[in-house]
Amino acid sequence: MWGWLHRLLGSPCSPRTRIPEGLWQQTLSDYPFLALLEDPELLRLRELTELFLAQKEFHGAQALAITDAMAVAIAAQACLPVLHLGLGAQPLAWYDDFVGIVVHPGEVVAQREVVDEDGVVHHYSEALVGEAMESGPVMLSWQDVAASSSELGYNVVIHEFVHKLDLRDGLPDGCPPLSAGFMGAASARQARLAWLATLQTAFDDFREQVIRCDRFGGEPTWLDPYGAESVDEFFAVASEAYFVNRERFNRDFASLVALFDAFFKPGH
Repeated sequence: MWGWLHRLLGSPCSPRTRIPEGLWQQTLSDYPFLALLEDPELLRLRELTELFLAQKEFHGAQALAITDAMAVAIAAQACLPVLHLGLGAQPLAWYDDFVGIVVHPGEVVAQREVVDEDGVVHHYSEALVGEAMESGPVMLSWQDVAASSSELGYNVVIHEFVHKLDLRDGLPDGCPPLSAGFMGAASARQARLAWLATLQTAFDDFREQVIRCDRFGGEPTWLDPYGAESVDEFFAVASEAYFVNRERFNRDFASLVALFDAFFKPGH
């Protein structure tokens, strides 16, 4: 492991250190949707990635050794959703509720417990490729990080870090914190209601497509059908596509383009 990154992985207070050019170019090659950014955006992404690495700690689970390439790849993709949300290190304030990023070799089977309306406790297992917890660490499956696909609109890093944005107000409801003036809204409440109304309509349409496919053999959805689980999962799944295959996202989710642009690229 490079000395510069070894220090960063173990200390969230380390100063920013430059990513070696060869490693940065390899990251852009491995995740070509990043290389499609305009030159000024790429320079900004690299700067933000270096700042991110200086603030966060990476931990490999199940004896997984975190390499330089793995850490830089995750950091760069994590910074993409907040790339335009402020100057300097300001965008990373969206992620200031956690330090740790836990990377597993593959999916993780988690034991879940829910209580139904009658008070009966149900236990079940759930296979996870990533998880973002409010005020807690982010968990990722490296196998799925490496399987990022622009063609399928799939990216687990963006998915989980968009969940972090959604959770900033404590509500996993598919709406990040918005302020008065967002898309002309007179108040933060109006902005939130308008966002949720637009997202809900798109979610309902997507869910209907998934149901038709599952029950009646309809055409499979382009995006991961997991997005039909709930509106917050739909926000995360749709955001994956927005960042990794903008052309098809614009075509298939035209109603969300202006909404996502206003949030992820304010002033552009």
